[in-house]
Amino acid sequence: MVPVSAGSEQSAPRSRRGRWRRVARPALLLVVGGVSIYLLLPSLLSVFGSWRSLSHLDWPFAALVLLFEGAAVVCVWELDRIALHTRAWFPVATAQLTGNAVGRVLPGGGATATAFSVAMLRRAGVDTGEAVAALGAATLLQLGTTFALPLLALPAVLGGIQVNHSLRTAAYLGVALFVLLVAGITLAFATDRPLRLVGAVAQRVLNATVRRRHPISGLPEELIEDRDFIRSTLGGRWRQAIAAAAGTTLFDYFALLAALRAVGAAPQPSLVLLAYTAAEALALIPVTPGGLGFVEAGLVGTLVLAGVPSPDALAATLLYRIVAYWLPLPAGAVAYLLFRRRYPGGAARDVPG
Repeated sequence: MVPVSAGSEQSAPRSRRGRWRRVARPALLLVVGGVSIYLLLPSLLSVFGSWRSLSHLDWPFAALVLLFEGAAVVCVWELDRIALHTRAWFPVATAQLTGNAVGRVLPGGGATATAFSVAMLRRAGVDTGEAVAALGAATLLQLGTTFALPLLALPAVLGGIQVNHSLRTAAYLGVALFVLLVAGITLAFATDRPLRLVGAVAQRVLNATVRRRHPISGLPEELIEDRDFIRSTLGGRWRQAIAAAAGTTLFDYFALLAALRAVGAAPQPSLVLLAYTAAEALALIPVTPGGLGFVEAGLVGTLVLAGVPSPDALAATLLYRIVAYWLPLPAGAVAYLLFRRRYPGGAARDVPG
């Protein structure tokens, strides 16, 4: 009889536990996601039930929704190109479109999308470690620009400024927001003081308002570490990366504004900004793919709070989500087929640096 070492006896249970975890985690995500969609089904049905309202759209504004979302996607590609230190468009664009679509179909959200994009970039000849770091830095920068938006809308809301409802005024506001956003993030990249101040205030507020067993500590230092990681990954082109990340966020916000105008609503852009940021936060919830259900319910609710009539909020949310969530699914499938046609075998190192 062949003797079995103690290490072998111990490794077998560990191996079984590892297999169980690999099976249990996706199964748990599917169950939780299914239950969440079931609970949010009334909100989803209300949004999709407003499809008849789309026959009365102001079509020039509806076309702007598509145009703005397209511009937001191009900004994402440019940000990824900067982070990957490459001039190539095709592998970056197809990997982003495919990963984005996969992340909206499978559980795991952004993590699943990033893993799929990294696998495609590896096939195109990009080092796996470089791809993970680059896409991680790009994602952090996008999140930073998104969650900086409420800070820009807050003075208008608290000051009671009456913003004209015309698209021209919204465009002026958008340009001002873009300048302020880029200036604020540039300042955060140039010096530690703004991040230390923001981190200290956020840490104090969180510890004072949310009961927890262990108070939060070291938040300013964590923000500075994340900033340094992004800066080291982006290299000398961090200013262009900031502009691309800000463009991604603001073009997406413009798409929501255009969707509201397309259905005949004209709320204050500053309040829509807060509704948009809330919806983006809900989209990060990894329970359902792409925040499906959470975003629809949250966006309708926050738009109503922003003064949009409920029927218009439902129709605008449906139009916005069709363009921002559903159209990227077939686009991702087409991108994947084109990518496999260009890279049918293993990694081919033809991506120009």
